[in-house]
This record gives sequence, structure tokens and C-alpha cells, in this order.
Amino acid sequence: MSARKPDPGRRRCVIQSYIIRRLLQMVPIALLVSIISFFLIQVSPGDPSTFFVSPDAPPAEIERVRERLGVDQPMMVQFGRWLGGVVQGDLGVSFFQRRPVVEAYFSALPVTLMLALGGLLVALILALPIGILSALHPNSWGDRIATLFVFSGISMPNFWFGMLLILLFAVNLGWLPAQGFIRGAGFVGVFRSLLLPSLALGYPNAALIARMTRSSMLEVLRQDYVQTARAKGLRARVVMYRHAFMNAINPILTVVGLVIAALVAGSVVIETVFNLPGIGRLVVNSVMRRDYPVIQGSLLLTAMMIIGVNLVIDLLYAVFDPRIRYD
Repeated sequence: MSARKPDPGRRRCVIQSYIIRRLLQMVPIALLVSIISFFLIQVSPGDPSTFFVSPDAPPAEIERVRERLGVDQPMMVQFGRWLGGVVQGDLGVSFFQRRPVVEAYFSALPVTLMLALGGLLVALILALPIGILSALHPNSWGDRIATLFVFSGISMPNFWFGMLLILLFAVNLGWLPAQGFIRGAGFVGVFRSLLLPSLALGYPNAALIARMTRSSMLEVLRQDYVQTARAKGLRARVVMYRHAFMNAINPILTVVGLVIAALVAGSVVIETVFNLPGIGRLVVNSVMRRDYPVIQGSLLLTAMMIIGVNLVIDLLYAVFDPRIRYD
């Protein structure tokens, strides 16, 4: 009896069904994020009305401002009104910017995406070669240097590393700008503005990917099929890439998914250090001014974006390893 050939049409339907299930799972996650973010903001000290009136304003004027902002109603009423707007695609209007939250978020999103992409490229460019070479030559001097790289990256706060980069390359050498982002400056201007922030954001996360790459490669290099490929006389590059790295990539992809989430979260600090007009700075400024709609909407949209990235990572598992099934 011949083996049944894989049906591409059935595999496509299974993947589509898996994607639909994952998208449906985003609904309760979005609801949970909405509830947590809303009530954490509500119980935090401070009142946005205090930013619109003078310190000695009469109570009647403060109450009028609270009514205009919609924060005078009971907490559950505010939550129900906000959740109803979310269901309709309306995340509210910023108290201070006087524009829809969606517009404010997506105007700042390109800077954060470019910063996160730059940090991810820095992490991969540093981590993959170091992790692979460390696995190919375990317990060597190169492996010990890689271990030092890993420990220094994990233990170093990204904001402190960013300050060191500013001190060296901006203050002392004057090669790169210390802070700021000039829109419309072209590729060279964007590259110069984001190089130091990308290094500060990517280097600590590179250590995590390098450590996982080393451990995953070491496990695969001990497998019989790798030894057989070497015994057959295949070139070392072919054995390393096709038989070793491609079979070790799924654990690395898992860490990359976690690193992407860490890059988005870490951008809050890095954008503040380097004065970049991204999502992180938008959220920090909104927290300082108690701009509730912007905080809630930014947290919800960022959470959905991270969930979408994790879905893409899950789908990439099957691309690199055909043995994975989604049914």
C-alpha cells in the first residue's frame, strides 16, 4: 500500500481554520486587556481636570471640567461607554490633543515600528553569528567571549547602555545626534536618528537570542543525521545551515517572538531617553497628564499588535518544519 500523499488543499484549509481560531481568541484577550488597563488607570492617583484649571479654581469650575471630560460619572458607566466605543472601532478622543486616539496612535506608530525593526536587526545580526560560532566551538575562547557577551547584555539596562552610547558617539565623538527625530529627513537622516536607539534597544535582547541559538544548535549538532551528513562528505557550510540551523530554528523563533514583545515594551524607555516621538513617548506623556483615552487605546492596540506578531511566529514554525501540523 502506497503512502498517502499530502493534500495541499487540506493543509491550506487547516491553516486557515487555525488562523480563524487564533483571531477569535484575540477577543477575550482584548476584553481582558481593556478591563485591566481601564481599572488600573482609574484607581491610580490623579485627576485630568487638574491640568485644565488653576490650583485655586473653585469646585464648581473643576466639576464643569470633569463633566466635559466625562470623568464625573461612576466608574462602571465610564467603562461601559468606553467599551461600547471600542466595539464600534472608536477609542475616544484625547483630552489634550483634541483628536481621535486612533489618529494620535498611528501618527506615532511609524517611529516605534522603525525603532523596533532596527532593534530586531541589531539583535539578529549580533546574536545569530555569535550563537552559531559558540555552538560550533564549545568551551573555546570564542565561546567564553560569547558567554561574556550574553551575561553583559542580560545584566545591562537598556537606558543605561543608551546613555553610554550618547556619551561616546554624540557627546565625545560628535558622529551621531544625541536626541530627536527629524521627519522628512530622508533615509540618511532617519538612519542617523535611529542608529543609537536601535543599538541600545537591540543589544540587551541580542544576548537572549544568542543564548538560545547556542543551546539549540548544540542539541542539533549531536543528532545522528548531522553526523551522517558530515560522514557523507558534505561541505561544512551545507551541514551547518541545511541540517543543523534549519532544524534548530524553531526554538530560536520562539525567543524572537518574545524579543519582539520586549522591543515594543522597551521602546517606552528608549524613546524617552532619545526623545523620539513614538508610541512609548506618547504613552509616557499621557500617563503624566492622565490622558485616559490615549493610555487605554494605546495599551489595547499595542497588545493586539503583539498578539498578531505571535500568530505570525506560530505560522512560521510550519514553514521551517513541515512536520508541524495545525489540526
